[in-house]
Amino acid sequence: MEYSAVKLVHLLGVILFLGNIIVSALWKIQADKTKNPVVIAFACRLVNMTDLAFTALGGALITIGGIGLFHATGIAISDAPHLTIGISLFGMAAALWLIGLVPLQLYMSKLAAQTVASNADEMPGTYDKCRKLWGMIGLIAIVLPLGALYFMIFR
Repeated sequence: MEYSAVKLVHLLGVILFLGNIIVSALWKIQADKTKNPVVIAFACRLVNMTDLAFTALGGALITIGGIGLFHATGIAISDAPHLTIGISLFGMAAALWLIGLVPLQLYMSKLAAQTVASNADEMPGTYDKCRKLWGMIGLIAIVLPLGALYFMIFR
């Protein structure tokens, strides 16, 4: 593939990936502030849907574009330590998302749906513990790819 085409694929992936993880976090935080189980359940469902549609797609495009850029430029990873750092940060973010955030999001979504189904007025204490853990892991999962972006641009 031509350099410009793979660079476009890579950058589109970065936009989708970073845009979704930041916007989803803001949606979820704002929904949780309402303390309304219906709003929280809706936000949880949307975060799960958009993660699949945009975060996963963005991550795939970043990976495909990154591999394409290596081939198009002929750069050896040993000659570009900034790329090693950026790839490592992106990999750590992906691992946190897959191992930590996705299971938490699915569990919180289930809790929220059960709360709505039972016509309860407030979320259970378990949800609040998960929310706090999700916030801590999520912050790290946002900072890591932002660090990767920094190393990819400012060698």
